[in-house]
Amino acid sequence: MKHPSFFQHVIQQVQGFALLALCAWAGLSSVNSVFAQTQNWPNQSIKVVVPFTPGTGMDTIARAVAPRLSERLGQPVIVSNMPGASGNIGADAVAKSAADGYTLLMGANTMLIASQLYKNVPFEPTKDFAPISMAAWGTLMLVANPKTGIKTVDDLTKQSKSKPGSVTFGSPGVGTPHHMAMELFKSQTQLFMLHVPYRGTAGYTQDLLAGEIQVGFLPVHVAQGMVSAGRLNALAVGSPRRNPVAPNVPTFGELGIKGVEVDMWYAFYAPAKTPQPVVQRLNAEIVAIMRTQEVRDILAKGGMDASFSTMDELRLITQQDYPRWGDVIRRNGIIAD
Repeated sequence: MKHPSFFQHVIQQVQGFALLALCAWAGLSSVNSVFAQTQNWPNQSIKVVVPFTPGTGMDTIARAVAPRLSERLGQPVIVSNMPGASGNIGADAVAKSAADGYTLLMGANTMLIASQLYKNVPFEPTKDFAPISMAAWGTLMLVANPKTGIKTVDDLTKQSKSKPGSVTFGSPGVGTPHHMAMELFKSQTQLFMLHVPYRGTAGYTQDLLAGEIQVGFLPVHVAQGMVSAGRLNALAVGSPRRNPVAPNVPTFGELGIKGVEVDMWYAFYAPAKTPQPVVQRLNAEIVAIMRTQEVRDILAKGGMDASFSTMDELRLITQQDYPRWGDVIRRNGIIAD
């Protein structure tokens, strides 16, 4: 007769096999469920959250893409503006949405900045979103009011170093790309200039033109008309290459100032854990849309260059830019208002 422990061992083995079979069945059911959802996607409307107000660059891109994406997918694509906390409110809403491909984020590198400016932000851009595709780029230009006599970056450097704190720069607000671009420039050149933050672009631009503040960054498409009219002096562009809108304006790299690449970029994201086949489909459709001349023309009118990327390329730039801006924020002690 077998020892009781033998039967206990056999029973335990049988129970173990049953448990493994149950787990395998549950896992297979889960995989089949995801596969079924993916095969049927999309079968309802898709929402694209823009975390800023209508009329912004992100909004322009989203509204150019939405109807064309709707045509390609056969479902309504609705743009929903959800502004607040420098974009954190809308981004957080998407991060917490179901990872089913029906809620997307029209994001930008401002998301990487804003999420580190505020305390207790409940999402992490490099972990809580699935990258879909890059959408567009925009270039910032460093300009000066002509009354200052500053015509070049060298002029600005000399004036700032001869009288530290005598040069003021403005921005549309703390943590905006305009502000962060100048902080990066200051760090790379060891200059001390006083920051005057405004509440929006209109007041900032108006005072820059009036000479109330001396220097600042503006999008190339905004600045170039003022430069051509002699109302501002163009000093440099914050991109790796000269901008075709302002071909005579040098890059910071050409002037020997490394690391001041402050292009604004815009991209589409989905919540993390969105099924890969859904993300791949979205990538393919958005890339096809961004390639069209019609969309490129719409974005060009807003001063943006239409672009696209693979999912991995967008993931890489997100992962690289996040710590870069975080370092600028911490080094300069920048906090949100």
